[in-house]
Amino acid sequence: MVDVNTDLARYSDLTFNTAFALLLVGLVVSAFGYARYRVQKVAPKREMAMAGGGSSTTVSSSTSSTEVTEAEAGETSEGPWARLAYLFAALGTVFMAASIVLRGFATSRMPLGNMYEYVVFTLTFAMAISLWFLRKPGYRQLWPWVLLPVLIMMTVAAKSLYTDAAPVMPALQSYWVPIHVTTITLGSGILLLSGLFSIAFLLRSYQEKGKETGVLGAIARPLPSKESIDRMAYYATMIGFPIFGLGIIFGAIWAESAWGRPWGWDPKETVAFVNWIVYAAYLHARATTGWGAKRAAWINCAGLVVNIFNLFFINMVVSGLHSYAGLG
Repeated sequence: MVDVNTDLARYSDLTFNTAFALLLVGLVVSAFGYARYRVQKVAPKREMAMAGGGSSTTVSSSTSSTEVTEAEAGETSEGPWARLAYLFAALGTVFMAASIVLRGFATSRMPLGNMYEYVVFTLTFAMAISLWFLRKPGYRQLWPWVLLPVLIMMTVAAKSLYTDAAPVMPALQSYWVPIHVTTITLGSGILLLSGLFSIAFLLRSYQEKGKETGVLGAIARPLPSKESIDRMAYYATMIGFPIFGLGIIFGAIWAESAWGRPWGWDPKETVAFVNWIVYAAYLHARATTGWGAKRAAWINCAGLVVNIFNLFFINMVVSGLHSYAGLG
């Protein structure tokens, strides 16, 4: 049996805690900037020719004002808070990845041998993809919508799923672990992000229907336009859906070699397949005339619920072939 490097395991836990602290600061900073967000107004400009000359000068009208465009509002009103939140999110993601790498070196294996490692892997992918989606000014107002759920899931992982770094049983000492499980976690992380975007889209749609007053309208006002959020949710699903499906196929190939059958309707397999079907339904609805983006977004939210259930709870409530290591 391979000995565990306890020092590296301890550093892995330390970097995880550091990542949590950095993301928490990022959440506080982004929430502060979110609360301070104001839709700015600018005076329209008009050109007036100067009498007797060929040149012109621009003056502002004092009689009316208009709201800036979405891109201008994002650039001028998000301020330094959104940029600072992005910095903390990026640093937190680096420390999350470092935690995974250190645990892998501590155990001399791919760090995907239990539910804790599986969830941290998935959340790291979700954060890495969010850094790409929210890199542009204006979109960074979505950071509270990403960081809060991620921090909640990190808390559940640390409090309820954590296990000490240790070697894994022979069944998991396979080259299929990095192939199958890494692909599944990557797909799950991207699809988690897609579902969070759809929740923000639905709230923004509610606000843009004229529901300016009330708590929900106030919460949704700093968000980007519903079209922008819907587009990000759709693109994220377009990326995550085939990756998640490929992970299921890799799992079937591994099951054939390990258990003598590619598919046995194990609880984990079944929920993963249902999850894949729900996202297929979302993409179909999104591309079908008559459904509309809002009804499709509700399907994507249902996919988010199934994804979280598959990520955290299926191994806790139902015993199956995937339960021996808590493996996702």
